[in-house]
Amino acid sequence: MTATGGSSKPASGARVLVTTFAFNEGSKILATVERIVAATQHDVAVMDDGSTDGSMEPLRQFPVQIVSNSRNEGIGAMMKRAFDFALTHHYDILVIMAGNNKDEPREIPLLLQPIMEEGYDLVQGSRFLQGGGFGNMPFYRVLATKLHPFLFSLAARKWVTESTNGFRAFRTALLRDPRIDWRQPWLDQYELEPYLLFKAIRLGYRTTEAPVTKIYPPKKLGYTKMKPIVGWWSILRPVVYLGLGLKK
Repeated sequence: MTATGGSSKPASGARVLVTTFAFNEGSKILATVERIVAATQHDVAVMDDGSTDGSMEPLRQFPVQIVSNSRNEGIGAMMKRAFDFALTHHYDILVIMAGNNKDEPREIPLLLQPIMEEGYDLVQGSRFLQGGGFGNMPFYRVLATKLHPFLFSLAARKWVTESTNGFRAFRTALLRDPRIDWRQPWLDQYELEPYLLFKAIRLGYRTTEAPVTKIYPPKKLGYTKMKPIVGWWSILRPVVYLGLGLKK
């Protein structure tokens, strides 16, 4: 039997922080921030993982907070800084978005509504739900992003349609649960996102999905920084480790 971890209370008056992440994203992070600021009245933070391309400077014209690493440490490590930032500044809900302009900021309310009005703890964005969608996505990534949730669902014991999409929202109360040990060193790359979803499900938090879109940028701007094999294993190993009880 899994322990119950969720909260059933609505969060209509909650403080919300929208975070996006960047490492040398060039013009893509500028477009991302422009769209976020235009779409939401919530606080916005840009988590800069040691960019050296000057892409942070144009962002200072916007009402956003920029948190920078002195060197590149990995998306998981930067996400941990976002988690600490949200807890330190007493935000109730954290929204996570990509910094390469793939996500649609106008869909943020779709992620927040189940939390703020229905009492959910975590809402995972899914491009595969009716109403969601994707574009300009390499075929190999279509296959990978459909295989991963199948394996994830078997291990987590709950069916999900999406488990690799970073576009999501959740209550920061999850981050205070000692059973969700998100500070572990092995979660510094792509592992942290599936780890958090897996633990939330298995611990009995109320989780659901919401339809979102994910449109990949032109290939010349770069699809992703994830490296074949190494990156794929990074995002898969939380499913393996947690499913087999090798990690906590």
